[in-house]
Amino acid sequence: MKLHHIIASALCLWTIYAEAEAPAGYYSSLKGKSDAALKTALFEIINPHTQVSSYTALPDYFKKTDVRPGTNYWWDMYSNMNVETNLTFGTYMNREHSLPKSWWGGLTNIPAYVDLNHLYPAEAVANQRKSNYPLGEIAAGQTPYYTNGVVSVGTGVNSGGAKYVFEPSDEYKGDFARTYFYMVTCYQNLNWVTTWQVMNGTYPSLQSWAIELLLKWHEMDPVSEKELNRNEEVYKIQGNRNPFIDDPELVQYIWGNKKGQGYTPGASGEPTGTPTLITPPNGLYLDFSQVAVGHSTTSMLQFKSENCSGYFSLLLTGANKSYFTISDTKVQTSASNSVAGSWITVTYSPTSVGTHTARLVITDGNLPEGSRVVELKAECFPVPTLTKLTASEASDVTHDSYEANWLTPPDNEVVDSYVVTVKRFLKSGGVETHEIEAESNSAQITGFDEASYDTYTVQSVRLGIRSEASNAITVTPTAAIDEILVDSPLAVETFEGGLIRFRCGEPHYDVTIYDIAGRQYITLPVITDYAEITLPAGAYFVTTRNYRKPIKILAF
Repeated sequence: MKLHHIIASALCLWTIYAEAEAPAGYYSSLKGKSDAALKTALFEIINPHTQVSSYTALPDYFKKTDVRPGTNYWWDMYSNMNVETNLTFGTYMNREHSLPKSWWGGLTNIPAYVDLNHLYPAEAVANQRKSNYPLGEIAAGQTPYYTNGVVSVGTGVNSGGAKYVFEPSDEYKGDFARTYFYMVTCYQNLNWVTTWQVMNGTYPSLQSWAIELLLKWHEMDPVSEKELNRNEEVYKIQGNRNPFIDDPELVQYIWGNKKGQGYTPGASGEPTGTPTLITPPNGLYLDFSQVAVGHSTTSMLQFKSENCSGYFSLLLTGANKSYFTISDTKVQTSASNSVAGSWITVTYSPTSVGTHTARLVITDGNLPEGSRVVELKAECFPVPTLTKLTASEASDVTHDSYEANWLTPPDNEVVDSYVVTVKRFLKSGGVETHEIEAESNSAQITGFDEASYDTYTVQSVRLGIRSEASNAITVTPTAAIDEILVDSPLAVETFEGGLIRFRCGEPHYDVTIYDIAGRQYITLPVITDYAEITLPAGAYFVTTRNYRKPIKILAF
């Protein structure tokens, strides 16, 4: 990987690892497999892993995975800004899902939402411009819609049908490619709702144009020391690895020029016969982040081993051990030696404010090293008091998306994130409810083309506690209305059979509907909220005494 001069001096301060390798036996199940079977065998290794405790905790983990060596600046692949690690996330930096969370429906209760293998600190503006667009290369001769000199957003050579693509700097294209290879392998069981770049099914899980692009980036930008070191740090946190960083040739066996050939693992694929605890690695770091007093949070800890016998004994130690509990004090090696491994639950339940640490000591199992330690850390704060937010009118409304907006709370009020609750009133007549998490006072809402209209409310979140929901804002796609006035809202919903429904915040008088030629078609003395009429199929315009600018209606 070619590195900008802004980090060259920092690299000199970094103690470079000897080439990092997975523990012996980690990839042993891959031997002889190819294509889809090889990809599924990888899925069985990397999918079950210890889950990061919360989205809020990510900046604490980023301090272990994404700080420029020798500095206190975030290692940001989205800009060349030097942002200090002590600044609050949401203002300058975001917790960025490199593979957009909207692609799997935005669900926040699944491991992909907090998987560090595709989460990076990202400069806020660049992240917002990236939106949920696929990776791609901007077409020659096309002026980017957005660029900051490091990343660009614009019309792509290929985009899978998306309006724009997101193109990272050449020096990070391989990083993004291997991240995407990991994601479609680790989560090949997900139901993708956006398939510009990915596809449903366990193999190949990528669109053909995406395979060609990512293979190209994988080759042009080989694995760097940054990726190797980050892979090790993530392993210490999640207990799983990105196999395409450990062995870049795996990519070719699954998607490239070695399809059909049986894969032969290196040292990490050859069991020694020695009892080995693959995960949790020694020193694995479970950070429960910040919790309100009287509340609790949990984390699942995976045990995976080879050739171990009997059981592992688990013991909590340390001055604050009473704040932590474990679901079992023994783990049978007959379960941890299996492909799926075994799991325990670790719970943090504080009763006093402060920073709390403890250790989980693992012994027995016939381990040659005798014991292993998992570090536990958490902070407890008083229960917060949160101000009810004020939602404001949506901006950048199109036929398929819009920007939800709201006012931030008072400056002295600490907020971890925001939750936007969207109620979508579908053209088919149903209603769907979605929750979207955001870090700043706006969020892009997509999939709007399926809706007659949306409403959204916003809550602030601190320590897992939510504020009272804000006022509700109604948004209608531009296909149904060209403009909504703030002081006298008027929207028009259209349904099959020419049914037209008016939505308005107050009565509108002297209503006139014109056909596409400008001829007066019908007049109504007054309309109120939910008033309905039926029109023949075609295009029309409506004006009212309250609102003289014509609003377009498409009856069908």
